[in-house]
Amino acid sequence: MELAYIPSPSTGVLQLGPLPLRGYALCIILGVFVAVWYGNKRWIARGGKAGTVADIAVWAVPFGLVGGRLYHVITDYQLYFSDGENWVDAFKIWQGGLGIWGAIALGAVGAWIGCRRRGIPLPAWADAMAPAIVIAQAIGRWGNWFNQELYGKPTDLPWALKISEGANREAGLYHPTFLYESLWCIGVALLVVWADRRFKLGHGRAFALYVAAYCAGRAWIEYMRVDEAHEVLGLRLNVWTSIVVFVLAVVYIVVSARVRPGREEIVEPERGTSGTAGGSSADKAPKADKAVKTDKADTAQAVQTESAKNGKNATNATNATNTDGADSAVDAEGSDGSDPSEAPGSVQSAAAGTDGAVADAGSTKKG
Repeated sequence: MELAYIPSPSTGVLQLGPLPLRGYALCIILGVFVAVWYGNKRWIARGGKAGTVADIAVWAVPFGLVGGRLYHVITDYQLYFSDGENWVDAFKIWQGGLGIWGAIALGAVGAWIGCRRRGIPLPAWADAMAPAIVIAQAIGRWGNWFNQELYGKPTDLPWALKISEGANREAGLYHPTFLYESLWCIGVALLVVWADRRFKLGHGRAFALYVAAYCAGRAWIEYMRVDEAHEVLGLRLNVWTSIVVFVLAVVYIVVSARVRPGREEIVEPERGTSGTAGGSSADKAPKADKAVKTDKADTAQAVQTESAKNGKNATNATNATNTDGADSAVDAEGSDGSDPSEAPGSVQSAAAGTDGAVADAGSTKKG
């Protein structure tokens, strides 16, 4: 007797008038929005700017979707390219089928492009996004529930998932592996957040911890699934992928901690918007200072030039006065043939004229 179980939706499509809203696509979109929102909060807490996560997600999300679909189609090519199958179905992403390994790999390429355009290090951005990404995975896994796919072996546990009869599936009660993985992803997010605060993880180590922890859970969850998959040495391909990626992530954590300990102090340097004609205000400031210094130098040079001119005029005036005084004395002597000392009035007049010229010259220079 079935006392308890998790029911499956009767359909994976909700009709909003003429528009079909597919549950799988809704879960993926909701996961992306939550990841961008939470990732933005973590990025700001690390010293980044608001909006940077969304700008980079514009590159990372499309690349990730393409990568996830490519991985699924390549590893399950028989579903689309074998006899009796329609290869066009490979493009019907809304029917399910996204490989997380391809999504992360190609999504990282898109994120690298976005980070390079913003001038920020990819490892720092990945550390901020690590728990946000795995939360998005937890939400996205519920898309498998809408499509009644990727369930586990038969079970009579109270939380068994009830699957209805359909194409390539038999009705019955099965392990809800989508739920197991969703809960595991939430646990991984909590682990990464705790470890990041406790050990100040940086230089990509928080992201590597997320990858390693997720792989550890994915290996045993994958082992429970009963859907068709390629096997190597008795193990499903995704199990081998989990093992290899887990080892690589652990090695990265160990080597990175020795080579680059600690956390980045600056994750997003202050810089102007690239590509603008005028440049940033910081770029313009040195030019303004240079212009002010040039104006001051020109003013000082003008004052010195004017002073030199005035000094030269004063000297000329003095020389002219001395010459006039001497000529007056000679004239006075020549007029009566007597000694200049005998003409005190003329000498005094000449001296007075000289003093007056000097005074005038000094007055001009002062002005």
